[in-house]
Amino acid sequence: MDLEPIRQKIDKLDSELVELLNARLELAAQIGKLKRNAGGQIYVAEREDAVMRKVTGRNQGPIKNEALRAIYREIMSAAIALEKPLLIAYLGPEASNTHAAAMKKFGASVEYHAMATVSDIFTAIEKAETDYAVIPIENSTEGSVREALDSFVESDLKIVAQIYLEISHALISNSPLEEIQRVYSKDQALAQCRHWLQRHLPNAQLVEASSTSRAVQLAKEEPGTAAVASELAAEFHGVPVVEQNIQDKADNTTRFFVLGKAPSGPVGGGKDLTSLLVSLGDEAASHSGALLKMLMPLAERGINLSKIESRPSKKRPWDYYFFLDVTGHYEDANMKQALSELKKFCPLVKWLGSYPSVS
Repeated sequence: MDLEPIRQKIDKLDSELVELLNARLELAAQIGKLKRNAGGQIYVAEREDAVMRKVTGRNQGPIKNEALRAIYREIMSAAIALEKPLLIAYLGPEASNTHAAAMKKFGASVEYHAMATVSDIFTAIEKAETDYAVIPIENSTEGSVREALDSFVESDLKIVAQIYLEISHALISNSPLEEIQRVYSKDQALAQCRHWLQRHLPNAQLVEASSTSRAVQLAKEEPGTAAVASELAAEFHGVPVVEQNIQDKADNTTRFFVLGKAPSGPVGGGKDLTSLLVSLGDEAASHSGALLKMLMPLAERGINLSKIESRPSKKRPWDYYFFLDVTGHYEDANMKQALSELKKFCPLVKWLGSYPSVS
């Protein structure tokens, strides 16, 4: 078997790929210079989405679209770093699921900064201490992250993009399974693995930690203890994985938002989502059909509702905010008409951001 001719062809292609990549990055640097001179945004979610859709649409294999997107994520990350060094905050600590989601979105060529609370993240962007931030917003098993939803009420930050990350939990420990007496993790992670833990560690004490990454640190220090966390956290802290994929549901997925000060432009073609915050105020208390009345201006214009969730306003009893995700962009004519009508009877109609739907 003579492999050398094939390897020579691969080497030639590698050389061409490097030249093409550098040529692409040089063009991206030119765009970055023009953006800086015009005061434009370096990260443009709608352009990123368009590029990803184009390259996957042209893909004829054998490479899978998921792998192709990962390759282009790093190409675009390198391009962004040439245009302007970006600092991305995320709900930390390092090696958390939010850290993984941030890296999935922005790649390895930007800088990352872990922050302790969602409130700290909102403040950091508002003060321009960071360019963008990534926060968890909801999990397919355990529902919404309430602190994140509540933070939008008083903030003018915009949702500029979203990320979906499949969450795979592992049991991580220096001790074998039969010696584990205590398990640390974040409350949501413990809940997502509740049935597995009951079956395999029925007598173990479940202890809440500030994060999954912190749980691994605790398990590393204490014999007879374990953590529920990602394999990324196990590798980062140097603790062995005892069992993989212990989450109760195979499709355990968390949705994250990317936050920024300036909104994203439209992708178009029905590929945008818009998030809104609406309060019915006295309308809810005086009219049994108030919720239906709120949704009618959207439905009548063909704007589909993909999510609705209520949260107490904390200003007075039985007063609620409604968080809505709807199809379309804020700049669409039918969206502007619907929101204008909503404002006639809703005391608060707040645009939280428009962003590309998941490719």
